[in-house]
Amino acid sequence: MLPIHPTSRRAFLKLGLGAVGLSMSDVLKAGAAARPGRAKSCIVLYCWGGMSHHETWDTKPDAPSEYRGEFDPIATVVPGIRVGEHIPKLAMHTDKLAIIRSMHHRSSAHGKGMYWNITGHPPFAAEVAANLPPSRQDWPSIGAMVSRYLHAPAGFPHAVQLPYPLVDNNTLQAGDNAGFLGQAADPIIIRPDRGRPWGGVSRDLGAMVIQRADGVDSPRLESRQNLARMLDQSFAPPTRGHDHFRNLASDILLSSTVQAAFNLDREPVHVRNMYGDHLCGQSVLLARRLTEAGVPIVTVVCAAGDLNGSAGDHWDTHGNNFNRLKRDLLPPFDGATSALLTDLQQRGRLDETLVVLLTDFGRTPRVNGGAGRDHYPNVYSIFLAGGGIRGGQVYGSSDRLGALPRDCPTGPADVHATMFQQLGIPLDAHLLDNTGRPFPITDGRPLPLT
Repeated sequence: MLPIHPTSRRAFLKLGLGAVGLSMSDVLKAGAAARPGRAKSCIVLYCWGGMSHHETWDTKPDAPSEYRGEFDPIATVVPGIRVGEHIPKLAMHTDKLAIIRSMHHRSSAHGKGMYWNITGHPPFAAEVAANLPPSRQDWPSIGAMVSRYLHAPAGFPHAVQLPYPLVDNNTLQAGDNAGFLGQAADPIIIRPDRGRPWGGVSRDLGAMVIQRADGVDSPRLESRQNLARMLDQSFAPPTRGHDHFRNLASDILLSSTVQAAFNLDREPVHVRNMYGDHLCGQSVLLARRLTEAGVPIVTVVCAAGDLNGSAGDHWDTHGNNFNRLKRDLLPPFDGATSALLTDLQQRGRLDETLVVLLTDFGRTPRVNGGAGRDHYPNVYSIFLAGGGIRGGQVYGSSDRLGALPRDCPTGPADVHATMFQQLGIPLDAHLLDNTGRPFPITDGRPLPLT
């Protein structure tokens, strides 16, 4: 049996469906059809490890030095909004951003913090530090939920993740897939064919690279696929998830339209260079191409060692926080994200593309003895842009030390509700598990950001 979170159980009982049985499934599906929204697609930029809000979106220049840190705030294009000095390009885009400075939840574990932000629901035993392996009882990821209501053109995956799983390279955690929606709803994880890999060495990060094997043209690939289907029918039929992903891979490799969308060589050199010649930048560029082609949601993991070609760097800056941020982490992220916002605006697609920055949690207000900051879920910052979001605003605030929300406390569920609203997904929509039981898509409330 799938355990029901208390808030979900209450919502379930309010529906009065307990005695109705599974015959309500079709009613719920019909009633939860996506309604027209401002945004047609969504790009999620996920910074695994916990981006420090003190050095980016919520600087505290008047705090004591052991809290303030080493960076200075800089002015932005919006009077009154200041950000950290090492995101100067994004400072020129704050007129497009709705910065939320009052995010919070209750888990200081990476995997559970990721689960809360990427599913919009608290993990079981959130207060326990240990991470959890993935289960088909988990809540689905945001990609899986959105793809239930918004669909890609024929041959394209409905949800894509680039360029690897969310947590620590190739380690799957709870919330990293479609959970109780089943394997067939899992976002497909794909690595772009460009960008410097981790430490300059190619690694298996658990992601596909969309290219045929040498010597395999389209007729030969199609022949192989037909043979595989005949063998399946003659012996044991594949599982629904296996069959789904095999057919999807075949569509991707055989469709010239899909192949073109994945081909970064079709971008002008100056555009590829604008995003940065590293796996983070090229993944963000590919996300723009895929959403433009009709994929409703793409998640880009802007983390790990291949963020800019150097080894061992992600946002978990327990030590050497300031040097790692200004040297290795913030420059490529600043460049790739500002390139995305510029590119979308120049192409006239910013209003129809929702861009969302998510991360595990923030970092401790007080700098530790190793010049680092530790895990801190009590308050942190994210942003939303495009897709009908009004830019040039800050929602919520933290106290003078960046330790707790001061006003407008906001949780991951509220961010999800805002995303669903902007994508035209009804907030009273329900997800059905593999037994047909309905679960409200969100327990949050949409934020007044439009």
